[in-house]
Amino acid sequence: MRLIRPVLAARRGRTGRRPSSVLAVAAVTAVLALTATACGPEEDNASDKPSVSAGQSSDGKITIPDDLKDRLKEHGIDLDQWKNGDWKNWDRDKWLREAKDFVNPIIEDLWDPDRMRDADKSPEKPVDNDISGDEGVTDPTPAPVQAAGVRTPYHANAAESGKLLFDGPEGSMVCSATVVKDPAHPGKSNLVWTAGHCVHAGKKGGWYRNIAFVPSYNNQGLSLAGLKKATKQEIAPYGVWWGTWAQTSDQWISQGSSMGGLGAPYDFAVLHVTPEKGSAGKSLEETVGSALPVDFNAPAVPKIDSMTATGFPAAPPYDGQKAFQCVDKPGRLSLTAQDPTMYRIGCTMTGGSSGGGWVAKGQDGKPALVSNTSIGPVTAGWLAGPRLGKEAKGVYESVSKKYAGE
Repeated sequence: MRLIRPVLAARRGRTGRRPSSVLAVAAVTAVLALTATACGPEEDNASDKPSVSAGQSSDGKITIPDDLKDRLKEHGIDLDQWKNGDWKNWDRDKWLREAKDFVNPIIEDLWDPDRMRDADKSPEKPVDNDISGDEGVTDPTPAPVQAAGVRTPYHANAAESGKLLFDGPEGSMVCSATVVKDPAHPGKSNLVWTAGHCVHAGKKGGWYRNIAFVPSYNNQGLSLAGLKKATKQEIAPYGVWWGTWAQTSDQWISQGSSMGGLGAPYDFAVLHVTPEKGSAGKSLEETVGSALPVDFNAPAVPKIDSMTATGFPAAPPYDGQKAFQCVDKPGRLSLTAQDPTMYRIGCTMTGGSSGGGWVAKGQDGKPALVSNTSIGPVTAGWLAGPRLGKEAKGVYESVSKKYAGE
């Protein structure tokens, strides 16, 4: 089995596919990497010295909050040098790791159409094909469910879903993510749900950089060839939203690994985002017109008729440019006796779908986010996601409260 990992971007213009060896870098977190390629990072990205910000004022001008400046200074990071390419420095003393140290200055236009489109490859590491869960309750391996393409336009059928873009030591990477409601700002949420491994590299790494969310990425479902001629508006019709804060579980930061599923039961994260451009007065939820509630007390597996997992799979046979869904009745997967049992469904989605939301009927009978894609096998026949409990609720409420006064 291989963990579903972030997808690594190919070198711009490169047509080669995966080499025979797999990447063994600490930057690859315990995530979605089923059949993956391992191309190198793009060398010419962000060479135009774009401007940097952490947010925008009501008149659209770029602003740099003092707390962000202070956090950067504490770690010896110069904002101008960062914007001019110092973010590519992945020395261990520059790779911020602690929960309190997340920083993600906006580099305007860094995610241009080429860079967004080319972020479609997934590094991988093999683990055993059999995760038996012999210490807890594990149901029989589900039959594969063929992923179905989301009907276009995506905004009309999965408005809350989108692609997450970010940079790691091996290059530009992608995951999937979901707009969720914010109890502190009803109807005006700027919160996004994804996997922990899509924002932090776990026990051997730190926070990823240039994290940005693109709702309804490639809304019309254009082919890869079509996207090479597409404008940024066509690729990102609802804008690019940068993470101003990210939070994942303490368990993921301390245990998370690219091998063996370590930390997977706690593999979730919440982002607070702000638009790269345009009025900061309009929230993400208002912009896309929807946000999902999160159910931290979802029904037990036997009481769930079906779950729908949505994502942008990028490892072969997919190319990362289109949204897909799997619908299946969930089973249980126990990795260790001391950790929560995970949900598991049949699904053929591959690397890149990691972090995508799983939706089921909540306690009130209405659709709610109840999990996210975390791990899956090398054969791409099933996916597993964490059961959201008190730890996930704590992360969610902490991010909400952090921005409650805004």
